[in-house]
Amino acid sequence: MIGTVLCYVLLPAARLLQALRDAFFTCRKNVLLAKSPSTQIEGVFPASRGGSVPEEQEALLQQWLEEGAGNLPASESVPAVKKVSVSLTSDWLEGSELLMTSLSDLNTSPEVSQCADQQYSELNALASSELQDHAVAELARLPAEETVTEAGSAPWAAVVPQTDHQTAGCASISVEVLNDDPAVLAWSLACDAETVPPVLPAQPVQDAVPFYPVPTEVPYHEILWRDWEDLSVQPCVLEQVSKNTPLFEFRVMSYNILAQDLVEQGLDLYVHCHPDILNWNYRLPNLLQEIQHWDPDVLCLQEVQENHYWEQLEPTFKEMGFACFYKRRTGTKTDGCAVCYKHSRFQLISLSPIEYFRPGLDILNRDNVGLVLLLQPVLPEDLGLKAVSPLCVANTHVLFNPRRGDIKLAQVALLLAEIDKIARTTEGSYYPVILCGDLNSVPDSPLYKFIRNGELSYHGMPAWKVVSGQEDFSQQLYSRKLLAPLWPSSLGVTDKCQYVTLCQSKKLGRREYSRDFLLQFRFCDVACERPPQLLLLEGVTDAKPVASAREHSTVTAVLKRHNSLSFLGKQCSGVIQHDLNLTSVYSHFLPQRGRPEVTTMPMGLGATVDYIFYSAEPVENKAGECRRLYKDGALKLLGRLSLLSEDVLLMANGLPNPFCSSDHLCLLASFGLEISSL
Repeated sequence: MIGTVLCYVLLPAARLLQALRDAFFTCRKNVLLAKSPSTQIEGVFPASRGGSVPEEQEALLQQWLEEGAGNLPASESVPAVKKVSVSLTSDWLEGSELLMTSLSDLNTSPEVSQCADQQYSELNALASSELQDHAVAELARLPAEETVTEAGSAPWAAVVPQTDHQTAGCASISVEVLNDDPAVLAWSLACDAETVPPVLPAQPVQDAVPFYPVPTEVPYHEILWRDWEDLSVQPCVLEQVSKNTPLFEFRVMSYNILAQDLVEQGLDLYVHCHPDILNWNYRLPNLLQEIQHWDPDVLCLQEVQENHYWEQLEPTFKEMGFACFYKRRTGTKTDGCAVCYKHSRFQLISLSPIEYFRPGLDILNRDNVGLVLLLQPVLPEDLGLKAVSPLCVANTHVLFNPRRGDIKLAQVALLLAEIDKIARTTEGSYYPVILCGDLNSVPDSPLYKFIRNGELSYHGMPAWKVVSGQEDFSQQLYSRKLLAPLWPSSLGVTDKCQYVTLCQSKKLGRREYSRDFLLQFRFCDVACERPPQLLLLEGVTDAKPVASAREHSTVTAVLKRHNSLSFLGKQCSGVIQHDLNLTSVYSHFLPQRGRPEVTTMPMGLGATVDYIFYSAEPVENKAGECRRLYKDGALKLLGRLSLLSEDVLLMANGLPNPFCSSDHLCLLASFGLEISSL
């Protein structure tokens, strides 16, 4: 994107290596001369760049010539002078394209390798005095302004801050990749795993906007490297393979991408970040490239800003083969949740957006939302008469406020009720379920245990403790406690997280009791009265049972206890349940490091608040164990992308950073659904 610039290079005789280094140095100077020193980082390249005034060009070139001449050994003689012009084509690779370009593509480019011989034949020694006079004359003929076309190789080409160590590559001369900012080459390195060439020292550009990432000797891509954990060697999966049962394999990603409006409203949370890396035009390409790199089949996003979704994200995702659905938060909030799936892998059966805000209910007075989809996997045609179960995918972002665990619990109960409605089969069982989202609760918190174990006794529990565990308010004298019932009956959700309307389809009043339980009522008053419609048979139905005093007292006590329990169970048991049998993809602990996993780092403190839960089969617990155990059922966990620990993220200056453009890490898991014959 730089016009033709005429330059001259000093070449010491008989030093080919030094000649090549000088050629590289010349290319770098051409870039710096062509860029306006007053250019500001606005997140996008300006439509045009003003050329430097002749005085500035002459001063910069003079400085370069003095430095170049100073590098020559005093003992060497200067050969004859020859004018050589090196034309730089406009096909430059800016930092934005380097982010999307493989190093191997650059190193093996025929245009790049072909220029090396031409360089050696054209570059000859020049006398410094004649060189300076001619270069100034040539630079004076340059046009005052040059039109710069924006990079268009990819719709999501990153806009990287123009720093003193940002360089450009040329397609018509032999140059190495001279970019030492790991944020630019991180994903290329992750894909190609090649060694970055030695970096030549860059000369500063006056008035350029400074950029201060983590020191360049700390490579982001190595610090933040995340391994893929293959779980397909587990016994349950190997058993499935041994039966020659095919699996429908797919990947699910959950990612809180940090809405830009929330960044600008809470800049005090990101004081550790340079402003340039918080710019949406910098963050968007990184986020899109990360998603494209891991190539999920189902994508669940949180904190998706509405205007960014409709204008940028949805069009890009559609080009990547996704079908997308979005639900904005209610009220004045500008972000929401999105669920995208590849239409080549799934077909939509049903869609249910959820709004947790319910007017008039203090327990549900916040603007959080969720999405529940029922998807049908698409099998290859060559499999013949095969079938696979539908898949229920849910995505949500619950309230953050650590003090209002009661609201979080009610929001999750509403989500589970919707999942119960969507995923329930006609036989009363459930289709496989995958629940993703930012739940703003840490592992082993009461809310986490409720989702995983299927039951929570919340009555009398401090509200702050129910959910987050991110803050401890136990020292407060008067902490808010949860009372039963948590929500009114008008909400239409039972304490088993099911909609009342669905439960009423069953016969009212019909319950199953054991024989021993019913025998306790054989002498109660109702049982001792002869029904009027009962046929009178002498010796059979004409006798009235008579209970002893002991039996009568036992029946009375049982009736009182039963009536009281029924009342408590309906009104204020303080226990909520669900029947979905969900377990977490992640173990929340890194055994090799002896540290907990981290998905976010608010104010420099690591925590896990993002999850992927999936359906599994419960295993019978040993006596005394309250934690429910699971094994894979029809939905099998095949692999997952490892998470990082807090100390590792601190080495990369926390989140976000030039490599990771959100304050959350993405979660990624691979699953397999059993394929059966029709």
